[in-house]
Amino acid sequence: MAARSGSGTLDCRVPPLLSALLDVIVPVALVALVGFVLGRRLTLDQNTVARLSLYALTPALAFDTILNAHVAAREAVTLGAAFLLTWAVTVTVSGAVAGRWSPATRRSVMASSTIWNSGNLGLPIALFAFGQAGLERALVVFLVGVIGTYVLGPAIYSSGGGWRGSVNAVLRLPVLWAALAALLWRVSGVPVPLGVARGVHLMSQATLPLVLLSLGLQLGAAGRIRVTPPMLFASGVRLLVGPLAALGISVLLGLRGQPLAVLVLSASMPTAVNALLLAREYGGDADTVAGVVLLTTLGALLTVTATVTLLPHLP
Repeated sequence: MAARSGSGTLDCRVPPLLSALLDVIVPVALVALVGFVLGRRLTLDQNTVARLSLYALTPALAFDTILNAHVAAREAVTLGAAFLLTWAVTVTVSGAVAGRWSPATRRSVMASSTIWNSGNLGLPIALFAFGQAGLERALVVFLVGVIGTYVLGPAIYSSGGGWRGSVNAVLRLPVLWAALAALLWRVSGVPVPLGVARGVHLMSQATLPLVLLSLGLQLGAAGRIRVTPPMLFASGVRLLVGPLAALGISVLLGLRGQPLAVLVLSASMPTAVNALLLAREYGGDADTVAGVVLLTTLGALLTVTATVTLLPHLP
């Protein structure tokens, strides 16, 4: 029953937790759910959808956002450093406990605890939670995460091997070159031709819906899993240790306000599907990683909602 205010009128204010769920999580979950249903009912080429996002739309989003962003260079560097330190903490914590399992499972637990979904989920949730300014800062985290995933991810799975292939994989990513081009163009002071700017902006607007549909398609194609202790442990590190580590590191590095909130929110995201792709490529325990991806994606509905609710109370 709704409470009555002092003036005798009904107080219809929505509780903060429910507001975060309805305003931030539901829009994202709705689009992903459409992809999930389509993936179950139709024969769709997931690789084509994923490649459209990776090679066309995400670079357009990076170019458009960086060109018009209002993020200071020092703040961007601090965000990137805090992101990498958060990675280091989660790798260390998961690796220390996962030593009891087989080498392949241990490495997969470390990777799935560390490689989080700062793109497909992190970007749209940051946009809904913090607006355009939040998206700009989340994109900084995403770009650092892309590089980290393809350089450090294979190193985790292969115990330090595969560096040359990892670097080559990063250099082949259009999003990296789009970000670099936007930075150089911005520094040059030369205005982008209006037709080009409008075309890139149109593509960037299609990015977030497509990446969420792609995530839904990937989840829809997943089979049933048998939950194991390594899966539960990695999921706990990803959803609980990750955001707490990000909070502590952000405070130590002097991040406050929205930059701190964006990093903590990003670090509360579930395990990225890329962790599974790398596990298959480098001989990891793919079943464990697939289980962690599914468990953390479902669990994130609760933990991300709670995080969004608590973020306004951070310094």
